[in-house]
Amino acid sequence: MTRYRFPVEAGHILLFTRAAGGSDPDITAPDLPAPPTFVQSSVQFDPDWAFRPRPGQPWLGSGREPTGDASAGDGSILHAEQHFEYHRPLRAGAVLTVSIEDGETWVKQSRNGGELHFAEQRTEYRDQDGELVITARAVSVTPVAAKNGATS
Repeated sequence: MTRYRFPVEAGHILLFTRAAGGSDPDITAPDLPAPPTFVQSSVQFDPDWAFRPRPGQPWLGSGREPTGDASAGDGSILHAEQHFEYHRPLRAGAVLTVSIEDGETWVKQSRNGGELHFAEQRTEYRDQDGELVITARAVSVTPVAAKNGATS
C-alpha cells in the first residue's frame, strides 16, 4: 500500500482550475472548494510516482518517444476507467492522507483472440481528522498478444 500526504492549497486549486479551462476562483474566499477531479493532482506529492523526474535517472516522461526507463514497461498499459465517490466537499486548507491499494484483477478475451488484463486500483483521501473525503477507483488494461502474434 502506498501512503503519502497531500496539502490542498488555494494556489494549487487556482492552477488546476486554469489548466482545466475554468474561470479563476477567488483564492481569498474562505473554504474555497476544489474542482471535482482535483485529487488526481495529488500524484505530484507521491514520492514514488513514475512520471516524476529524478536527476541522473532515465525518465518515463510524456513525450512521443520513450526515454529509456525500463521499469515503465513498453507503454501498453491503458487507462480504462476512473470513478470518484465524494463523501464531503474538499476545500483549501485540508491536508489529505492518500492511501492507494491494489484492487481486483481480471482477464477478458479480446476480439482478435488475445487477452485484456484488467487491474483495479483504489485510493482513499482522508482529511487531517481521519475522515473519508473522497474514494477513487481506477482501472487499467494491458493488451496481451494472441498466440498467433496478433495484438489485442
